[in-house]
Amino acid sequence: MASLAVRSRRGQGTGSASVVSADGVLLTSAHVVAGAERAEAAFGDGTSVDADVIGRDPLSDLAVLRARGPVPPAVPFGDARTLRVGQLVVALGTPLGLAGSVTAGIVSNLGRSLPTAAGRVVDEVIQTDAALNPGNSGGALADGTGRMVGVNTAVAGVGLGLAVPINPATREIIDALVAHGRVRRAWLGIAGAQVRLAPELAERVGSTTGLQVTGVVDGSPAEVAGIRPGDIAVSLDGTGIVTATSIQRLMVEGAIDREVEMTLWRGGALVDVFVVPRELSGS
Repeated sequence: MASLAVRSRRGQGTGSASVVSADGVLLTSAHVVAGAERAEAAFGDGTSVDADVIGRDPLSDLAVLRARGPVPPAVPFGDARTLRVGQLVVALGTPLGLAGSVTAGIVSNLGRSLPTAAGRVVDEVIQTDAALNPGNSGGALADGTGRMVGVNTAVAGVGLGLAVPINPATREIIDALVAHGRVRRAWLGIAGAQVRLAPELAERVGSTTGLQVTGVVDGSPAEVAGIRPGDIAVSLDGTGIVTATSIQRLMVEGAIDREVEMTLWRGGALVDVFVVPRELSGS
């Protein structure tokens, strides 16, 4: 566990980070190192080292740094998918500047959604009652075996803390940040809201809800494909669509510039359109 001292044009700040590889990669929250190119990492053994920010992903609120010197052993990754409500978890970090702090709690709930400053939603967020305070952001949330299952990212209120999960999807994000410094995502260019489907339609598509299109960006892949406000999206690339985050999960690097089929409910009939997502600029 490391305490981060960050300096940017916005001023000085502090946060937490975890060593996640033997070659000096540290994992933290994107908002902790926003606007910074470098930070100083101080470890519990009294050593400290400069670290360069090599990648930030505001859409998942994850960032990676690389230390310029030796680091303590890496924290092993766990898998947040194995967590259960009521399970013991431990939060490590630097709350209020108090380095090396450890608090314990339980998993209060799973599958929460966390809006980010970048306008997207982080899915499968872990809710815990472990005490978190400013400075905890970027620190590890560990299970009872000492494996890192989350990255503490927000304090939502007294007795309520949230953490971005460590799972296959976020592991891919971390790997992409280490390798390329950024994460590529696809973009359709629609806005929508979840709506309940009529019983006969729900039976046909196998879902009680769909995503009604409320807006289409001019010149977007969705407009080119002929998607219109009022359409109800029920599937994309063979996967059921029930909320905006359902589409967000599918807008990964592999969908960029690849024609995918979207099924819409329009005018009392199911209509198939083919859309080619583009890369989301600034992602």
